[in-house]
Amino acid sequence: MLTSSARPPRIPPRPWIASAPWAALLIAGAALPDRARAQSDYGIAAPPPPDQPVELGSAEVPRIRVVPITTELEYPWGMAFRRNGDILVTERDAGRLRIIRDGRLLEADVPGVPAVYSERWRAGLMDVALHPDDDALVYLSYTKPIVWEGLDGLFTVALARGRLVDDRLTDVEDIFVADGPDLGIAAAKLLFAPDGTLFMSVGGSYVFTGTGELAQDPGSHFGKLLRLNADGTVPADNPFVHDPAYRPEIYTLGHRNQMGLAFHPGTGALWATENGPQGGDEANIIRAGANYGWPLASESREYPGGWVSSTPWQAGFERPEILWWPSVAPSGLAFYTGDRFPAWQGNLFLGAMMVGRIGGTGHLERIVFNARAEEIRREWLLTELKQRIRDVREGPDGYLYLLTDEEQGAVLRIEPAPAMP
Repeated sequence: MLTSSARPPRIPPRPWIASAPWAALLIAGAALPDRARAQSDYGIAAPPPPDQPVELGSAEVPRIRVVPITTELEYPWGMAFRRNGDILVTERDAGRLRIIRDGRLLEADVPGVPAVYSERWRAGLMDVALHPDDDALVYLSYTKPIVWEGLDGLFTVALARGRLVDDRLTDVEDIFVADGPDLGIAAAKLLFAPDGTLFMSVGGSYVFTGTGELAQDPGSHFGKLLRLNADGTVPADNPFVHDPAYRPEIYTLGHRNQMGLAFHPGTGALWATENGPQGGDEANIIRAGANYGWPLASESREYPGGWVSSTPWQAGFERPEILWWPSVAPSGLAFYTGDRFPAWQGNLFLGAMMVGRIGGTGHLERIVFNARAEEIRREWLLTELKQRIRDVREGPDGYLYLLTDEEQGAVLRIEPAPAMP
């Protein structure tokens, strides 16, 4: 396990809901954008996804073909591949789990998914992961409605586990629930590690909602990367498990909102993408016990234009491995290891939902590294489609699969285009 050489800075925990005006607004449901709000106030509406295969150019693979598997999803968020060939896909707003079987989206959604809160923008059913030794065990991260200290209408982030039997979830139970309400609408990405533990990001640490300081609060789950056992208990070797000031599930802290997790195929290091507000998006190499600085040190500007912090970095914090200016809203990521695209082996692929806060600018980003794992070039792919790319996975067949974060959402497969006659 990698460890950080510097002890992370800490601030005292604070109550979840104080008397500050922003808290009252959040409780009343007036401070967060509702479901009808557009993904961006600027730019152009995304066109429908392609309903037929489309051939596009790229730098190191002369031509690629983008094949729509389905275009009948509503804001898909996460996907997972079963060994029987099925693809499980979550729909965020609708709170549905769907099955793609033999290349077709089944009409019926999977019964048994826990009740999801989705009344606010970005809240809902998020990621899906499968147990590495038993892919009928399904893990779902979601926004859970709660009553907290007598207050109704609140919500938090939860992790549910159930068994998929005959296309329905059974024995569903929450195995982790974040402590306290989610006042910022947190993303929650899931990834099993080679040792069988489960990483779970819990974001929602936003300066604009007054929750930015939670990322540095060791008593809060928000703004953290957590590490759990497969049953939701705490691994005995978590970095803060013996420190009573910290939640024992915490693996790293100082995060705003992480949306992508992937292991590097060569080094075994865990990488994570993280959204800044305006500029300052990051890809980080995760080290146990490390602090990544948000919001005390950041390259980002807030939405009105001012800098988030007075310094981009300070001692005791980790530096980002990759930085984006302007923002691309990085989401899911994958290191390519397949044999369908030999020229892409070892490249990092990640979804970009928009560029510079302008709608209609989503794309797939490809990053190339040298032998020392240093970035040497980037390429934007699928810009012609103008889709918000939510997730990127390498399928068991060696192709790349994408989810588009749109009202008419799609699963797209990237293949090499047939050679020209």
